[in-house]
Amino acid sequence: MTSVTGVTLSQATMTLQIGNSKSLTATVAPAEATNTSVTWKSSNEAVATVSSAGVVTAVAQGTAGITCTTVDGSFSKSCAVTVPAAS
Repeated sequence: MTSVTGVTLSQATMTLQIGNSKSLTATVAPAEATNTSVTWKSSNEAVATVSSAGVVTAVAQGTAGITCTTVDGSFSKSCAVTVPAAS
């Protein structure tokens, strides 16, 4: 069994217009880890939501942190999401 030693995200920051979505990709290290499963969470679902696949959707103006956590070892990384006012 190979344990997880960390996780990285494809982006550290993201700006999304209301109603738009963008995927975040989590890379679990090492690549040969036995359990590469991750969970996703938004710090403010009124501003941005995140699916179990890492797809972030902007809901309203504001900021939110999207955090990815490994199931094995509970390593985590976050992406700061900014949603500007609708133009």
